[in-house]
Amino acid sequence: MATISTADFKNGMGLKVDGKYYSIIEFQHVKPGKGGAFVRYKLRDLRSGRVLEQTCNAGTKFESVQLITREMQYLYNDGNDYYFMDNETFEQIPVPTDFIGDNAKWLKENDTCQLLYADTELLGVTPPMFIEVVVTKTDPGFKGDTVQGGTKPAEIETGATIQVPMYLNEGETIKVDTRDGKFVGRV
Repeated sequence: MATISTADFKNGMGLKVDGKYYSIIEFQHVKPGKGGAFVRYKLRDLRSGRVLEQTCNAGTKFESVQLITREMQYLYNDGNDYYFMDNETFEQIPVPTDFIGDNAKWLKENDTCQLLYADTELLGVTPPMFIEVVVTKTDPGFKGDTVQGGTKPAEIETGATIQVPMYLNEGETIKVDTRDGKFVGRV
């Protein structure tokens, strides 16, 4: 377990505080005219995504954590676990369904995802930024529906429901931004 001081802070660095994993978003060393120097910093909780603002005395020690992002291929879901394969070692890793949470609706078999580890503990699964999927269920489009028209709900092959332009039909392949669940375009 490596300890670091506030003098070693860098943006993006991993810390373990009270058993929770954080990454440093930004920090600032403050040296007031009176009193001792202190550090004001922002941390992101790597599990919940919450951002905390903290201050501490300069020179305070923290437990350092090595953050590693590994690219893995999503293979399949057996109902309980999602299975990912390391592209280098071909090792298969099961990840519980409840651990993946909302990101499950953006996972498509054979897509490459990023798994974030703090030392050896898995903290999160990030789907690709854009996915290409087939529209499996939507109301039929009508002749004359244009790009400027409204939107309608459509179910895609991963099971998620998104808003798509009126002119799209079932069976069409589309590109979706997984960060906000928005339709990007036809493929």
